[in-house]
Amino acid sequence: MYRVMIVDDEPEIRMGLRLKVDWDLLGLTVAAEASNGVEALEKLEVDPYDIVVTDMNMPAMNGVSLLEACRLRYPQLKLIVITGYEDFHYAHAALKSKVRDYLLKPVSQDELTEALSKVVRELEEARSAMNQQEVTQWRMTRYFKEMKEHFLVHLVKEEWAGASVVQERSKWFQLDSWGAAPVRFLAAGLPVRAWQGTDEERTPDKLRLPFELIGREFAESWEEPLEVFRDPNYPGLLHAVIQGDLDSAQRFARAFKDCVSRQLAYEPVVGVGEPVLGFEAWKEGYLSALLAWNMTESRTQGWEQDSGAGGKVVLSEDTAKIVQKYLLRGEFEQFRQVLRRELGAAFSHSGVQFVKLIFQLYVLMDTTAHNAGVRPVGSGQLWIRPGLVHSLNTVEKAEEFLMSLGTAIMRQLKSGSEDAEQSMIEAAQQYIQENYMYEISLSMLAERFNYHPTYFSELFKAKVGTTFIQYVTDLRMKQAVHLLEDTGLGLADISELTGFSNASYFSSKFKKLYGMSPSDYRQQASEKFNNEEPKK
Repeated sequence: MYRVMIVDDEPEIRMGLRLKVDWDLLGLTVAAEASNGVEALEKLEVDPYDIVVTDMNMPAMNGVSLLEACRLRYPQLKLIVITGYEDFHYAHAALKSKVRDYLLKPVSQDELTEALSKVVRELEEARSAMNQQEVTQWRMTRYFKEMKEHFLVHLVKEEWAGASVVQERSKWFQLDSWGAAPVRFLAAGLPVRAWQGTDEERTPDKLRLPFELIGREFAESWEEPLEVFRDPNYPGLLHAVIQGDLDSAQRFARAFKDCVSRQLAYEPVVGVGEPVLGFEAWKEGYLSALLAWNMTESRTQGWEQDSGAGGKVVLSEDTAKIVQKYLLRGEFEQFRQVLRRELGAAFSHSGVQFVKLIFQLYVLMDTTAHNAGVRPVGSGQLWIRPGLVHSLNTVEKAEEFLMSLGTAIMRQLKSGSEDAEQSMIEAAQQYIQENYMYEISLSMLAERFNYHPTYFSELFKAKVGTTFIQYVTDLRMKQAVHLLEDTGLGLADISELTGFSNASYFSSKFKKLYGMSPSDYRQQASEKFNNEEPKK
């Protein structure tokens, strides 16, 4: 609602103007009245107003002086003059002060409504332009870029959230067109041989940051549609998703390798995944890029694969869920049987199929362990040394390797020790911190970590010191406060980006926690910032 002040020295005139217009219908509210210019300026200094409707002939300070003061002090204020004097002096003053309308008394209901409607349209246009500018500025911030990258990781790592949620969030991050476009994922990293020397300045940790910075800068300059992100599970890699055909992806890969080679003196390995269409297929496309990178990296170490080795996923989604279930439940024999069956089928098909399956099972187990908050001995060795798979040249050897890793994961999950439970709770907290903007339930999290919901709830409260619901709410509120203080986003946008169901619920919870509305908090924070600015 836009705020209006009526200024006239005659109370009956002010009352008449109130009754002439359906203010609510126009989106207006008469927030104040004043009997002269002095009183009007005093009110303007205290509270904000959008429109002033004023007479011209008043005591103490007339309309001419009021208009001039408003023009100088409040240039955004919309001014409407309603006067009984058709005087050139008044008309000239109104024109000079950029008055939006000059109406003669007695003004009709239609005239006043039309004048106010015109001003409301101008205010709406200005507000829309300002909101768009604020959104544009926010999209340039690092915080927005981090949230966008997190959304990309969520799409390729988590269970697909469903069309409505993904569609809404993708619009926010200007990715909605990507859901209907064929894409390929790429995984890029420096080859193992790049740090197998003795030069301490060329270790993986020393090269990782410059590699990422160079890669991101190059990707930003690429003219075709492309998004870059990093998966925390694989810190040595940089991932990209690109629209277009295989030629587009390979062209980017070649240019990317040339750029990194020139600046780091090492040519990175780039794996190009299989084409996928639709957000629900991005998880498979991402995994195919990981597999392609592993196989390409293995070949750089002198291990030649069969022709046609790509990144197409071998393990089906249903089988992957079964493997994950047996692993989390500690069902040792069932886990072994599935491994043996899948490995045997892949081995009898081809060597390429066999290698792909080993990598895919390894990635699945490694991710499951990470999500469950455990990191057993041996985890990571296949990822760091992809050529190790060359020695796993029989079903028995591959089964033994994967079972040793699976057994270590199961032991940690089933240990029941204080350390294991503490690690699990810390992993749950980390998951919440990374996914607070999405729908998170206690039962979903309990199932993720293979606990009964009731026991998980009690354990979470005992370890963290607060309930699951309160922990999630506090985290969301912390992020909402950050957006209120540092951006001009509206409440509906903030509630959506912080995981609250709607703006009304968010405002209610905020007021209960902070004792004021989000809008009042933002105003208070703005005033505090202005007051704390250094004096010149």
